[in-house]
Amino acid sequence: MTASGTLDSAPARRALPAMSQFVQRVTGGLTVADDPATAAYDRIMRRLGISVGIAGILVCCFELPEIAEQGRLASPWWAVVSTALAFGWYPIIAVVSAFAGSRYVRVVSGCAAVSFLGALATIPFALDPHSVDATTVWPYRVTALAVAAAVLAWPTRLSITYLLVTTGSAALSTVYTVAHVTPLLVAENFLRAAGLAALFVWCGTAATGAAARVDRESAIASRRAAAAAAAQARDREHARFAALIHDAVLSTLLEASRAGAQSDVLRRQSERTLEQLDEYSTERDPDLLDARSAVLFLRTAVHEVNPSIRFATRTWPGYDDLRMPVHAASTIAAALSEAVRNSLRHAHVTGREVRRTVTTTVSAGSIRIVFNDDGAGFDLAAVSADRLGVSMSILGRMRQLAGGSGFVESAPGEGTTVTLVWGGDGSR
Repeated sequence: MTASGTLDSAPARRALPAMSQFVQRVTGGLTVADDPATAAYDRIMRRLGISVGIAGILVCCFELPEIAEQGRLASPWWAVVSTALAFGWYPIIAVVSAFAGSRYVRVVSGCAAVSFLGALATIPFALDPHSVDATTVWPYRVTALAVAAAVLAWPTRLSITYLLVTTGSAALSTVYTVAHVTPLLVAENFLRAAGLAALFVWCGTAATGAAARVDRESAIASRRAAAAAAAQARDREHARFAALIHDAVLSTLLEASRAGAQSDVLRRQSERTLEQLDEYSTERDPDLLDARSAVLFLRTAVHEVNPSIRFATRTWPGYDDLRMPVHAASTIAAALSEAVRNSLRHAHVTGREVRRTVTTTVSAGSIRIVFNDDGAGFDLAAVSADRLGVSMSILGRMRQLAGGSGFVESAPGEGTTVTLVWGGDGSR
């Protein structure tokens, strides 16, 4: 290749990764900094939002011939205005669902639902009574889509109210516009629209409700595990205090009762006992886990997911200085549990058993947890950011934890390694 050819291809080579990243962001979405405690709900909302947005675009394309046909019977402005009101928000829903969190999906979906009511409201101002030679006016066929947007935006009761208002208004629009109207036709139109819309309400509320329950159960399990770990830590401290009282205080008092006079040995023993009591009273905090309690807490979290996973512990000099807040241990345990569940779901290799291990390394003031499997692995660059199991439930949790960080390494056929690090000083 000539020198000029090399220079000409260099910008193209630089542009390809940028184009690939842009396409991946548009199709998969950006990572959003929502609360990891609502990760499942956020994931479902964003996927439903993308589905509803794309469906709105497709329905608009299918309805364009009918819109143009009925638009010739109405005022010149009606076809454009009603189409914009009925379908204009759906591309926005798709983009927002890909690039933002569930709360933004709810906002734009609510705008789409209200906007559709505006489209229905324009009918009396644009069409003459009984001027449409068809069984329905075209906005009637979009009713279920608008109800689907309402399900994403509002609670179930409000969505059902919107369903009744919208389907009733759509049925009345046929009474006003259709040339040959019978009571049976109106009833059929209402029941057909209400039945299809009710199906959308049921499916949407079932999906979002199930995701919310998953998040609630995960939060409850995490709080229970944290409470159990704190209780174990307190029990160990109580046992240590009882041992201190027996071994130091009582023995000192016993020696004092026997000595009957001043003794250098007794004086040194008394000073040491007072030092131990002072250390215990000033350094212990029931909301902090020491190294042993923190490791026990993490091991319990892993074995609750799968008790067959090997859990190993390594220590460095000064590991006894570790004091981990219970909330930090809970966050790390939740991220570690998600990594284990992801491996159990996706790392299967046909014909052999996948080995999974967790190695915890404790040093002075910090802890490092490495989860490794030798399973199928995956291409990190090919994973959509919409897959919140990695981006939010693992890495997002660790980013939001003060002093925490997380890393994922994987390649097809080479297994996966997830590293979680926490240091009490807030360093990365």
